[in-house]
Amino acid sequence: MNVRRWLHEHSLKLLAIRDTPEAIAGGVAIGVFFGFTPLFGLKTLSAIFFAWLTRSNILAAVISGALHDVILPFMPIIYRWEYSLGFFMLSDPHHWPPPLRHMHFEGGAWRHWTTFFTVGKPLLVGGCVAAAPFALLSFFITREIVARHQRKKRAEEAPQPDIANPT
Repeated sequence: MNVRRWLHEHSLKLLAIRDTPEAIAGGVAIGVFFGFTPLFGLKTLSAIFFAWLTRSNILAAVISGALHDVILPFMPIIYRWEYSLGFFMLSDPHHWPPPLRHMHFEGGAWRHWTTFFTVGKPLLVGGCVAAAPFALLSFFITREIVARHQRKKRAEEAPQPDIANPT
């Protein structure tokens, strides 16, 4: 299945949801936000929980979280940018992380909790900071598209006056 058709099918699913434009847009924004975070295995659960917590549409959050899978081949690059941003924000004084060619990783280092704090913390902070503008932008775009679609649908369903036979 090609990407364009997949996106079209998922956008139609979002437009078919019967809820307010704000609730649907809130769900989409939450799904997009958690799609950027490095919470492997917890993205969907987190999106569902926060959509429920904010009374946004849960289905929209799940669909938009799955929509993020389209950019899956680019995620290593995105995670590196998020790590660099988080590293910059958490370092004092602020500086960028060393280039990948100067970083030395040992095979067993990934099993230690210290690695979670040295790599995971900047990645999570950078991911949240990078995700916020995309989530905000997706909220406003989705709200407008859904509101326009619902107005158009109501206008089509409204009874049309019979011009040929006025009473």
